[in-house]
Amino acid sequence: MISEADGDLLRRFRAGDRDAFTALYRTHNACVFRFARLMTGDPVKAAEVTQDVFVWLIHHPGEFDPERGGLSGFLVGVARKFLKRRSREEQRWVPLGETAIAPELRSESAHDAELLRQAIAALPVRYREVVALCGLEGKSYEDAAAIVDCAVGTVRSRLHRARALLARKLVGRGCPV
Repeated sequence: MISEADGDLLRRFRAGDRDAFTALYRTHNACVFRFARLMTGDPVKAAEVTQDVFVWLIHHPGEFDPERGGLSGFLVGVARKFLKRRSREEQRWVPLGETAIAPELRSESAHDAELLRQAIAALPVRYREVVALCGLEGKSYEDAAAIVDCAVGTVRSRLHRARALLARKLVGRGCPV
């Protein structure tokens, strides 16, 4: 269900009101960015995907169907598609043996947060998506199911499996669970 404010902004945007688009962007960019950041583990890539989502919205303002859910979830779904495309393209060009270099960590909590980010980033995409949506973004199982286009039970089982995988990875690295 779309909020009344989003509905009004979307109608104004579709009619050509640039200020309405700016307001939509300010309202929803953080959610899209957080999802992209959690999925990529890279703030630069997340910013690029966020920009791609809103440029896409400019060119496809009629694609959103308020009967299918809220605008925030819809935009995260668009981000998901951009991320999948980007991942396929990057896999073609990544040299074998390339490894990520961990940044300097300043405190124990920063270290634990970085270990968690790395563990989430290492999850298979189907698990990473539900962790990002339900576990970190606070989306309901129903909203997450609509975004990833699967059954609610599938979201629940993927989230359960993801939590178990994260627990094993983090305990093995000395991170308190």
